[in-house]
Amino acid sequence: MNKITKSQYEFALSRIEELLPLVDDNTPTNDKNAVELSVMSDIVIAYEKEHYPIEKPTVAELIEYSLEEKGMTQKQLAGEIGVSPSRINDYIAGRSEPTLKIARLLCRVLGISPSAMLGF
Repeated sequence: MNKITKSQYEFALSRIEELLPLVDDNTPTNDKNAVELSVMSDIVIAYEKEHYPIEKPTVAELIEYSLEEKGMTQKQLAGEIGVSPSRINDYIAGRSEPTLKIARLLCRVLGISPSAMLGF
């Protein structure tokens, strides 16, 4: 696909808004509106990948976000996985990385996917 301009991106966004009410799960994939929606979506995705890339979260960010999402404190997490609260704080502050054993426990307790924890 050629480089997408900002005006093409904005047009595609606008067109998607018009097409969404016309296409649902029961619309055949070869319907002209469904095909156009797919093309416009591809344009938006390509533009956003280039101009608004989303970086993978760090281990520290994964732990911090997961604690917040679960409503847990660092102290509660420390008790669950058998480390000191200061060790959890070190992970969140980026001062140290969890061992593989602790990373596995963090994944289990916080519901973090192992691939995310490993940076994939």
